[in-house]
Amino acid sequence: MTIRNLEMMLRPQSVALIGASSRPGSIGNTVASNLVAGGFGGRIDLVNPHEVEIAGIRCHASVGDLDRAPELAIIATPPETIPEIVQELAARGTRAIVIISAGMTSLRRSQMLEAGRSLCVRILGPNCIGLLVPPLGLNASFAHRTTKPGKLAFLSQSGALVTALIDWAAGNDIGFSHIVSLGDMADVDFGDLLDFLAGDPDCSAILMYVEAITQAPKFMSAARRAARVKPVIAIKAGRHASAAQAAHSHTGALAGSDAAYGAAFRRAGILRVNELGDLFAAAEMISATSTVKGERLAILTNGGGAGVLATDTLADLQGILATLSPKTIDALNAAMPATWSKGNPVDIIGDADGDRYAEALEILLADPESDAVLVINCPTALSSSTDIAEAVVQVADARGRGKTLITNWLGAGSAAPARRLFNSHRLPTYETPAAAVQGFMQLVKYSRAQDSLMQTPSRPDESRPVDRSKAQAVIASALVAQRMMLSEPEGKELLSAYGIPVVDTRIATT
Repeated sequence: MTIRNLEMMLRPQSVALIGASSRPGSIGNTVASNLVAGGFGGRIDLVNPHEVEIAGIRCHASVGDLDRAPELAIIATPPETIPEIVQELAARGTRAIVIISAGMTSLRRSQMLEAGRSLCVRILGPNCIGLLVPPLGLNASFAHRTTKPGKLAFLSQSGALVTALIDWAAGNDIGFSHIVSLGDMADVDFGDLLDFLAGDPDCSAILMYVEAITQAPKFMSAARRAARVKPVIAIKAGRHASAAQAAHSHTGALAGSDAAYGAAFRRAGILRVNELGDLFAAAEMISATSTVKGERLAILTNGGGAGVLATDTLADLQGILATLSPKTIDALNAAMPATWSKGNPVDIIGDADGDRYAEALEILLADPESDAVLVINCPTALSSSTDIAEAVVQVADARGRGKTLITNWLGAGSAAPARRLFNSHRLPTYETPAAAVQGFMQLVKYSRAQDSLMQTPSRPDESRPVDRSKAQAVIASALVAQRMMLSEPEGKELLSAYGIPVVDTRIATT
């Protein structure tokens, strides 16, 4: 594992695009336009022997015509040209390359890697859409739009999900520190990027879309290091056989056993989610708060039905509905109308205004029997949803965010100003009670993942016999037979070789 020269890729001071084009709609034209429009403060060079100027920048005929070697080069040329271009860039002094081109044969891929190996040239791709580093104004991709700077990093084997995430982020006012499309991972892979981002102060959390992991020991080491210092969240495609085969045809990397991935993620302290929406929900939550002190949720609402929906979702996800303390119940009895719900969810009735919400929220934030509060508002003609949102924000700011606070303002147009207000104050906000509860449970699962990460194995039992030669023989026999799975007797033989008790098993041949 090495992060050598990755700084040239993720913090470049100069960029060159080889394969720039003036043809509208082409990859070379889109990448060139994105580079120029992104606001990158460093030098930008374009290379195409058939063009004089593109996007207002003079074109060079070849890599050799450049005044100096770029720190980062992006290649969008036919596959057969790439090994020679990599070799030329390496000789000039470039140490980081993004290869967008797809369709490389295994031979050309080997030639490409060999061309840069001796000088440790780092290669992202091929078959990727590029990368974005919004804090630098760098958009070295053919994504359809850019995104604002932020603290989240997103690593993806799927370019389509990169563009989907960018769209989602724009609509939710979420920014990113890095967005990296890994493509076929010929060189730079998840392990390399996790190791680099673990030490990057501009990145507070890492999101990943994973189809397959290469170099598992390197990945585990990097993932554990990263997960110790910041949240790492992954969605793993190919959970089932048919999806795994689809992933194989998509990126050329067959997804492995889902159970093995699940165990690896847990041991590395990675929070795993199964749906794209859950990944976004986790990002929404983590962009505002990355910690929760416990799992007990209190719900404050002006609509009983919305509170019931939230409670149902919490139960579906094996969450814990807080039991309010007697002191909290007494305080609410004294402050709320006599018709309030007398329990959790705390329904303060449909005519609740900002003052009532604020008073109830103060009481719940002080409750020792809850760890987080979900505030729900259903729009009515009796009070302003925006005024109530302002009251919630004032309470949250005054209390210094000591307890996790989540919001759900139901509705469309009437809720939009409130959601903008919550976003500007970094309070997690969701469109439905279920989505809000799911966001909370992502934090809970992350906390559990951290517990797994910090567990250490017990000291080995010296009295337990270990027969490594026997274990190796079992594995070797399966490999010779070209099998990826052990039979039941073989599996038990392997376990017993390491002193793990198993049910005594004998094979009857007749």
